[in-house]
Amino acid sequence: MDVLVLIDKLDDLVHNAKGVMMTDQVRVDKEEIYDILDQMRATIPEEIKQARWIVKERQEMLAEAKREAERIVKEARDRQERLISEEEIVKQAERAAEDIIEEARGREREIRLGAEDYADEILGTLETNLSKFIAAVQRGRDRLAGKDEPAEML
Repeated sequence: MDVLVLIDKLDDLVHNAKGVMMTDQVRVDKEEIYDILDQMRATIPEEIKQARWIVKERQEMLAEAKREAERIVKEARDRQERLISEEEIVKQAERAAEDIIEEARGREREIRLGAEDYADEILGTLETNLSKFIAAVQRGRDRLAGKDEPAEML
């Protein structure tokens, strides 16, 4: 279950609770609150697990980009060595190798930046959800502590 859905359930439970006469306090069923909190405890680790998976995927993408860049560089160097027979061929090989190396570096940089942006976006979403969760919990606690607007008298 999504943490935000659970936060809404907790908020509804507190908001719709019956008021205690002559006070601004409300009465809620603690078992319902404990049930929702248990569900939150079960859901949050899953979202953290997803964030860790994203970081792992990013690292794997970076490693793959590095391997690809190394392969291209090795290929360029191998090609360069084969072409070192004559002066003009050597000059052409050096230019081609540098082009391949620059292309590999550009590709690695592009892949790395894309992976970092993706991981940052996912982590930003997780941070936003956790901030909303914390704010909802604080509102619930404030209501329970009577810091919210006074409840209507019956």
